[in-house]
Amino acid sequence: MSASITTPELRRVTRFLVSGATSTGVHVAITATLVTTLATSPVAANCVAFVCATACSYLLNTLWSFSSRLRNRTLGRFAGVSLLGLGLTMGISWTAQYLGASYWAGLAGVVLTVPAFSYLAHRAWTYRD
Repeated sequence: MSASITTPELRRVTRFLVSGATSTGVHVAITATLVTTLATSPVAANCVAFVCATACSYLLNTLWSFSSRLRNRTLGRFAGVSLLGLGLTMGISWTAQYLGASYWAGLAGVVLTVPAFSYLAHRAWTYRD
């Protein structure tokens, strides 16, 4: 017996990926801008970028990906997952800086790790009914 993805599930996954790509783009643009134009440290830039990208992600995922309403319970869960993601973001960025890598290496680590973690956590917990 093979597992299949229904059209509503595929739509949700696709929307989540688009929302994640949009939020990731916001994160990358803000980090790069802060580092290159304001000489902000990569760690601080990633922190600011993460907060902005998280606000974007919450609105897109709640209202569009999961067709949900803005609720305190969902906001609380989203915030909890996001704080864990922020910890990952800061840890990855700090490690790259400590190792003397360019901010792009740290940013790549953040982009490759945090969205995957967030997707799994939000799918399993934040938007669970």
